[in-house]
Amino acid sequence: MSNRRTGLILDFGGVLTTPLLPAVLAFEQREGLPQGACLTALYKDKEGVRITSDLERGAVSQTEWNEFAGKMLGVPADNLMGRIFGDLRPEPLMINAAAAARRVGIKVGILSNSVGLTPWDLYAGYELERLYDVVVISEQQLLRKPDPELFEITLKLMDLPAEECVFVDDTEAYVQVAEQLGLAGVHNQDPRQTVATLSELLGVDLTAS
Repeated sequence: MSNRRTGLILDFGGVLTTPLLPAVLAFEQREGLPQGACLTALYKDKEGVRITSDLERGAVSQTEWNEFAGKMLGVPADNLMGRIFGDLRPEPLMINAAAAARRVGIKVGILSNSVGLTPWDLYAGYELERLYDVVVISEQQLLRKPDPELFEITLKLMDLPAEECVFVDDTEAYVQVAEQLGLAGVHNQDPRQTVATLSELLGVDLTAS
């Protein structure tokens, strides 16, 4: 395998963490909500989609989102985002693969759509600034994936052309945008398969400890 790609850009939630959907379903069960209530209220309802997009761009605060979503779901707003994603855990296969890539000189960046940083911080405990070369959180750029400009900002910070980078996300539509910009794209559905694919694309065994 030839190591011609020198950059790896990773989504955060659902890539460096366990999958989002099981966490949401567990929240619904704890709150006594019907299965799919969050998806319907926040990702299919027009206003729900709008305010979630605004949150990702930093146009509304997490507290404002909590209040809106609480009313939509009929549950208390207090730390709602934290309660919804409270079951997320680090995904060791991906975290270890990222570390392995850095050890052989591959730049590794994070490109994540924000869910707000306060009162609940999705990224707390992951040491992103220490463990990764570039960290781009959407709200800090006033943009959100799949905006191509956000990918361009990330590439500029990586100081690499698109053709030298691989992008991994659990949302297929975002992977498709990355591919249109010239990055190699990987749709993360199973961490083991993703690590195997990245090993091939980057020309290095990312399963090595």
